[in-house]
Amino acid sequence: MLNGIWENNKYGYISSSLRLKAMLSVLRKYDIVRGMNPLKMRLILEALGPTFVKLGQVLSMRPDFLPSEYVYELSKLQTKANPLSFEVIKTVIEKEYAQKWTNIFESIDETALGSASMAQVHSAVLKNGERVVIKVQRPGIYDVMAQDIMLLKRTVSLLQLFSKSRGVIDFMAVLDEMWSITKQEMDFMMEADHLDEFRHLNSDDPNVGCPQVYRRLTTARILVMEYIDGIRIDEIDKLKQAGYNVEQLGRNLGKNYIKQIIKDGYFHADPHSGNIWVRNGKIIWLDLGMMGRLSQQERSALKKAVYALAHNDTFAMKSAILSLGIARGKINHIKLYEDVDTLMMRYNNMRFDELHLGQLSQDIIAVLRQHNLGIIPGLSMFARGIMTIDGIMRITCPKISFVDILKDQMQSDFSKNFNWRDELKKIRQDGYSLMYRSMQLPEQLSDMIKMTMSGQTKVNLDLTGSEEPLKNFDKMINKLIIGIISSALLLGSSIICTTNMTPKFLEIPFLGVLGYLAALILCARLLISIWRHR
Repeated sequence: MLNGIWENNKYGYISSSLRLKAMLSVLRKYDIVRGMNPLKMRLILEALGPTFVKLGQVLSMRPDFLPSEYVYELSKLQTKANPLSFEVIKTVIEKEYAQKWTNIFESIDETALGSASMAQVHSAVLKNGERVVIKVQRPGIYDVMAQDIMLLKRTVSLLQLFSKSRGVIDFMAVLDEMWSITKQEMDFMMEADHLDEFRHLNSDDPNVGCPQVYRRLTTARILVMEYIDGIRIDEIDKLKQAGYNVEQLGRNLGKNYIKQIIKDGYFHADPHSGNIWVRNGKIIWLDLGMMGRLSQQERSALKKAVYALAHNDTFAMKSAILSLGIARGKINHIKLYEDVDTLMMRYNNMRFDELHLGQLSQDIIAVLRQHNLGIIPGLSMFARGIMTIDGIMRITCPKISFVDILKDQMQSDFSKNFNWRDELKKIRQDGYSLMYRSMQLPEQLSDMIKMTMSGQTKVNLDLTGSEEPLKNFDKMINKLIIGIISSALLLGSSIICTTNMTPKFLEIPFLGVLGYLAALILCARLLISIWRHR
């Protein structure tokens, strides 16, 4: 594998020529010239190393760029790597702290708990006897990935230079987004901030937690956290042997993830089972390097979409979809309504408890793609996260519907936030506003009539679906104009030929000859155009 090249290098950096040679060898190994499929693409990205794995992960969160089968396969990308030697880890720690590691830690386990492409994790014991986990960034990883980004950007620039169009995917934008996310993940101070924010938002939930951060020992390249001694959420037999109610754990997991999305708008973007552990009856979330965010408007749109589906309200679903998309051009609202209606019919005979939110999210994203509506990053992260959590819940509590938990949570929020005094006040304000606008209608109608009579009224019409007829009409007018000009040239040239105007060509006035030639050329073009479109 490619990452083996830089893993064996002391500083993790190799020359551009050697890097390119290694990339080409991977492409040859997977016989890329014979075509691409989702599985092959994932294996190639994993073989090419951390930069390409991260690129694949970013693309998996951008379903507006790739078909759903590729998005699903890329979401499985693994970032495992061969572990670094303990000597390298000690060197990094001592360089970062500018002192011997033994001054801070009583001991560090030489065997890594986990080794990924960007960092390696070891358990350790502090001088005061507390057991912790140290996350150490791989030396030279920043340089390796920066070099790969540079090579990729050069390649994309060359492809755009020799291509007539930039294509559907703006790879430069994808690379910039990937590099921005990667730099954030490589700053462990930011992950520490994520842990603190997550803990604060979930402090009132006794069933949920995350590791405590040791701020005084955390730097941009080293993260020191509380050691979590527990059981993975998908290790059902171990959980049952430990006396846990697995079904209740699954329910708590679903309720908390819905709360992260609907209430907090701040949720774990990679909630696979390896990042969810159980300790002392509490669900502990790990690896908060990548978190998703949803604005209040986006959360309201998601709730509206679920409500619209439950009440078979196509107009409400269309409104929700428009709120979740970013318009990149003109929208064909009639076609959009038809596609949304087709989407609603697909779920029409399905019971509410049979609904899969992850699949619904993918269907909404597909509609957005069809109508050239940009997809907010939070929505694709939400879809990916929901599908992952739904899969975990099918293992832990198959009898409990994830959608039922969502419905209960939404009803609970409505009951909790409902205040009849506030609602009456809002009704009074809306009634007064409606009455005030109604009183202004005669005045506005009078102004509109005056403007119309004085010729100041302008009417803008947007006739959806009229583009093709108007284009044909435009072509017809152009042909008519060419015919009129040709007739005028022939008539004018004939009149000129009856005079003694000079200069002459073969005793015929020269301007008359030019007029005949111009008329013949225009007539020939007109006949060719008619023949092509007959």
